[in-house]
Amino acid sequence: MLISVALTSGGLLLWPVLAGGARAGSVTPAEAVQLINREKAVVIDVGEPNEFAAGHVMGARNLPFGQLEDKLAGLVKNKTTPVIMVCPVGARAARAAGLARKLGFEQARSVAGGLRAWRDASLPVEKA
Repeated sequence: MLISVALTSGGLLLWPVLAGGARAGSVTPAEAVQLINREKAVVIDVGEPNEFAAGHVMGARNLPFGQLEDKLAGLVKNKTTPVIMVCPVGARAARAAGLARKLGFEQARSVAGGLRAWRDASLPVEKA
């Protein structure tokens, strides 16, 4: 019984570390705002043009996920610039951030929860 309690408590202590590793490439909407304001991060919406037109983060540039590999270097010249990927729910943005890191953009991140989380945080959204 004592061993199972020790193992359970050890697992619970390790959980935040392991969960944080899965979230390492994402930021909350508040963290994204800080990156935009303090480090001049570039916001890229990886949704399709119709999704972008329906609503996007203010100042974001639209680059659909399918075109990311070919056009990202042309859109963001300096690979050390923080890049924040956004999509409606965050799944494509997370994949896009991973792809951007593979392309050499070390500070590529995605907004956890996507545009939905951005709106839930009462942050500004504009329509095209």
